[in-house]
Amino acid sequence: MSIGNRISAELQGDRTVWMIVAVLSILSILAVYSATGHIAFKYKDGETEAYLIKHLFLVFGGLTITYLCYLMHYTQYSKIAPVLLVIAIPLLMYTIGFGREVNDARRWLDIPFVGLTFQTSDFAKLALIIYVARAISAKQEYIKDFNSAFLPIVVPVLIICGLIAPSDLSSAALLFIVCVVMMFLGRVSFKYILLLLFLGVVLFTFLVTIAKLFPDLGIVRLDTWVERLTEFREDSDGGYQIQHSKIAIAKGSYFGEGPGGSAMRNYLPAPYSDFIYAIICEEYGLLGGFTVIGLYVLLFFRTVRIITKSPKAFGAMLVLGLGLLISLQALANIAVSVDLVPVTGLNLPLVSKGGTSIIFSSIAFGMILSVSRYIEKTD
Repeated sequence: MSIGNRISAELQGDRTVWMIVAVLSILSILAVYSATGHIAFKYKDGETEAYLIKHLFLVFGGLTITYLCYLMHYTQYSKIAPVLLVIAIPLLMYTIGFGREVNDARRWLDIPFVGLTFQTSDFAKLALIIYVARAISAKQEYIKDFNSAFLPIVVPVLIICGLIAPSDLSSAALLFIVCVVMMFLGRVSFKYILLLLFLGVVLFTFLVTIAKLFPDLGIVRLDTWVERLTEFREDSDGGYQIQHSKIAIAKGSYFGEGPGGSAMRNYLPAPYSDFIYAIICEEYGLLGGFTVIGLYVLLFFRTVRIITKSPKAFGAMLVLGLGLLISLQALANIAVSVDLVPVTGLNLPLVSKGGTSIIFSSIAFGMILSVSRYIEKTD
């Protein structure tokens, strides 16, 4: 058997999604290697290979995780959903109180003995989506009932989003929107969805009130929220970050400056994560920029195809939630770079530098591929 046939036999399921994973992984290696040049000279005496080796390890580790999650039957994820949720809630609470503070935000926990950090919100997002998919699919016969169907879904959504929001409002808002869409397509009563939206507004108001009454606690980043909204609304140039992001995109023109040719990586904050799309546009031009957008849009349409073919409600809901989360987060990151929305801090899934982000994006892709694999087997 040839190598090509062997790979084809091993990687079943949606081949287009496999292709998207492969292209995004290659693009991640190229873009992160270039974008970390500035911090390599700042912290590693110019040894860019240190960041490259670490990122290669994460990318190939992520691909391995994607493959392992793909091999696991997707119904097994439904069984562990309550356990994941129970783990996620105390982790988020502990992070709020004792997490490492970076840029006035407590999002990370230190992993003992290995010198690495862990962003608990990424774990919580996956846990909640799996749980909501399980709850919606298991309660289809009485999905219109308030006590039996709505409450068991909405309470975890409010708790998880409420615990993520103080340090990462954009992630909480994105996750909340994904859960609302899942409930809407899962046939939850529309009046209950409106109630959930109202409760979301109440929760946000409560967080703002806490920030104003107890500003010294520093738990809720109200000043950062106000600053970013004010800068977006009043500064026509978009502030320092957006100005340099737009310069990078303009410099790239149609075909770009070439791999490693970015100049704005020396000026942009977090060019390897939050603004990596601007670096891609600078080095690979609009051709590269539109390719990235096209990959995420294509992913969304492939997930729609998987949803329509899924024989089980859990598989359909799981792919819906994960596909929306990845696609909307990617589009939000890109929208920030081109000054369409305020700065959010959301990274580009499977492309941006960051161990936790790559690992959990890889898990999400593996779950989507698992659903597509077993759909293919039943066709």
